[in-house]
Amino acid sequence: MSGSSNIVAMKKIVQQLRLEAGINRVKVSQAAADLQQFCLQNAQQDPLLTGMSSSNNPFRPQKVCSFL
Repeated sequence: MSGSSNIVAMKKIVQQLRLEAGINRVKVSQAAADLQQFCLQNAQQDPLLTGMSSSNNPFRPQKVCSFL
């Protein structure tokens, strides 16, 4: 690797590090609390928790129509 390409690579690394340093961070405890609150608020609409009627289930096996 030549000297000029090494400098270009290092400038890209420094630019990326500056970008990452400017990102606002959220504490894990706050993110977990927010996620828990979201799950509790939307539990009534969650088909994994409440179940799904067979007529609305897009994954049920399709009925085969046969002509006699």
